[in-house]
Amino acid sequence: MDAALVGVSSGKTVIMGPGSLFIVGLAITVVVLLSRALSTRIRAPEAILLVVLGALAGFLPGMPEAPAPPGLILLGFLPPLVYHAAFFSAPREARADALPIAALAVGLTAVTTLAAAAALRWAVSGLGWAAAIALGAAVGSTDAVAATSIMKRLNAPVRIVTIIEGESLVNDAVALTAFVLAVEALTTPYTFVHGVARLAEVTVGGVAYGVGVGVATARLRRRIRDPTSQIIISLLTPYVAFVPAEELGLSGVLAAVSAGFYLGTRGDGMLQPASRLPGQYFWQVLVFLLESGLFVLLGLQIRVIVQQATGETWPRAVLGAVLVAAVLMVLRLVWTQFVFPLSRYLPGRHFAFDHLPWRHRLAIGWSGMRGAVSLAIALSLPEAAPGLPAGRRGERLFLTGAVVFITLVGAATTLPALLKRLGLTQSDRVRLEYQDARIEALDAALSRIDELADNGEIDERTARIYRGLYEDRIDQVRAESDEETAVTDVVDLRRELVRTQREKLRRLYFNGRISAEVMRAVDRWLDLDDPDVREPG
Repeated sequence: MDAALVGVSSGKTVIMGPGSLFIVGLAITVVVLLSRALSTRIRAPEAILLVVLGALAGFLPGMPEAPAPPGLILLGFLPPLVYHAAFFSAPREARADALPIAALAVGLTAVTTLAAAAALRWAVSGLGWAAAIALGAAVGSTDAVAATSIMKRLNAPVRIVTIIEGESLVNDAVALTAFVLAVEALTTPYTFVHGVARLAEVTVGGVAYGVGVGVATARLRRRIRDPTSQIIISLLTPYVAFVPAEELGLSGVLAAVSAGFYLGTRGDGMLQPASRLPGQYFWQVLVFLLESGLFVLLGLQIRVIVQQATGETWPRAVLGAVLVAAVLMVLRLVWTQFVFPLSRYLPGRHFAFDHLPWRHRLAIGWSGMRGAVSLAIALSLPEAAPGLPAGRRGERLFLTGAVVFITLVGAATTLPALLKRLGLTQSDRVRLEYQDARIEALDAALSRIDELADNGEIDERTARIYRGLYEDRIDQVRAESDEETAVTDVVDLRRELVRTQREKLRRLYFNGRISAEVMRAVDRWLDLDDPDVREPG
C-alpha cells in the first residue's frame, strides 16, 4: 500500500501521496539549507527566513498543499523539543533565580494568555472564550533560542540568560497545560471548582509521572554501555513520558519536562562518555530540524491562508495580529519593570528583583520572542469545535504566525543594539571562563598523577610521560588566552595540523596500508583535537 499523509487544509481533507510527500519534503530541505546559508551572510534571525522562504516555496507552480495534522504536530514535535530544553537547563543557577523565573513563567504567562485571548476575541468573530484562551496560550510562551543566541554571542550577563532560558522552559509547560485544558473546555463545560481540580490533577499527575519515567530511565541507562542503544533510549524517553501521560488525562508536556529535568540533573548526564559526542550531535541536529520544520510548515500554509481569507477578513486579521503582538510586548515590558520590584514585599529570603538592575530587566523584557512551540500549539488546534468557527483555520494560523514573525523581527533585530546601548556586552567573558575551567581540570589531572606516583600505583616513567602531556596541554590553553589574534593563530594552527593528519590518513587508506574501519576510528580520534569540533558554540 502506498504511503500517504492525511490532513485537513482549506476545510477539506487532503491526502498526500508519495510524490507529493517527496516534493514537500524536498522543498522543506531546500528552504532549511538556504535559510541557514543566508542567515550567516546577512545576520538575520533564521526563523524569519524559514517562514518567508517557506511561504515563497508554497506559491511555486506544482507545489502541493502541505497539510499539518494536529495530532502529528502535537505528538511529533513537542515532546523532544520540551524534553531537550528541560534536560539542558541549569538547575543551580535556575534555583538561585527561581522567583523571577516563576514570576515570568507562571504569572506573566497567565496574564499574557488572558490578555491575548481578549484581543483575539475581538480580532476573530465568533471565537468563544475557551477557544480564545487556547489560542492565547499558543502565543503566551516565549522561545529563548533567538534571544539567548544573541546574548551569548555578545557575552551578556549570565544571570539574564539563565532567567530567560528558565522562563522559556517553564512557560512552555504552563502554556501547553492551559492549552490542553482550554481544548477540553471546548467540548466539556467546566465549573470553577471542576476546573481547579482538573488543573491540579493534570499538573501534579504529569510531574509525578514524568519524574517516575526519569528515575526508571536513569536506572536503565546505567546498565547499557552501547552508544547506539543509549541514543535510542534518549530519543524514546520524551515519548514514553508524553504519550502515556496524555492517555491518562495528565499533562504530557509537564511529564516530558519533568523527565528531562530529572535526567539532566543526574551526575552521569544524558549519555555515557563514549556516547556523549555522537549523542550531542544527534540531539542538536534533531532539535534544529524540528524547529526549522515547524517554521517552514507555517510558511507553506500561507498559500492556503491567502486562498481562504476573504477581502473582508484580511484587514481585521492584520490589525488583530498587530494588536496581539503589541499587547504581548507592552505587557512584558511593564511586568519586568514594575512587577519585578514588588518582590521586596514578599516574605522569606530570596533574590529580590530589585537586585536585578533596570537595565537587566529591560533586556529581559525585550526578549519576549515567540517561536517553534507557539507554532506547534497553533497548528495542533482542532479544525472546528464549539466556539471555534469552522473553515477559519487559515485566519487563526495567520494570526499566530504573524505574532511570531512580529516579535521575532521586532526583538531579534533590535536586541544587539539595545544590549550595547545598555552596556550589557562583556567581551571575551565566556572564552576566558572556558579556558580557566580547562586549566583547572588539567591541574587536577596533574595532581592526581603525582598522587599515583607517590603511592607507587604507577611507575615514574609513566608518570613522567603523562605529566609532560598534561603540562603541554596547559601551555596550549594559556597560549590561547593571551590575545584574540594569538587565539586565532593557535586555532588556525590546530586546524591545519588536524587537516594534515586527515590527509595522511586517507593516503594510507587508498594505498592499502590500513582498512576503512581503522581509518574511521583514527578519524574519530582526530575529532578530539579538531577546534571546529571541540570549541564551545
